[in-house]
Amino acid sequence: MKNDVLIVDDDRSVIRTVKRILTRAGLNVYVAESGEECLNHLEKGFQGLILMDIIMPEMDGWDTIDEIVKRGLMKDIIICMLTGKDEPGERMESLKEYVIDYIRKPFNMETLVDVVKNYLSYLK
Repeated sequence: MKNDVLIVDDDRSVIRTVKRILTRAGLNVYVAESGEECLNHLEKGFQGLILMDIIMPEMDGWDTIDEIVKRGLMKDIIICMLTGKDEPGERMESLKEYVIDYIRKPFNMETLVDVVKNYLSYLK
């Protein structure tokens, strides 16, 4: 099982909390505070689970996924949306084949760890 998780969120308090939870669970956690930083991690070879926020300035989560697909960077990654929005919205329909799950903030810490470890087990 891969143990790498990339948190993509512009909210530093969310990043700190999720990173602390997942690091304590024995996972390798990387951080991107923007869609562009996420793309940089992928272009450098990141493989694993991406926890992607939807609402971010400049390049939101959906635009970031569009770019990941356009640049051919979907290999050996799983994307899970992590957001405060109540509903995925229309944009998810066109991109849902690239998103494995949709986790709403606030989230239960134990559930988050279980979900992340479960999805990481899909990657060899």
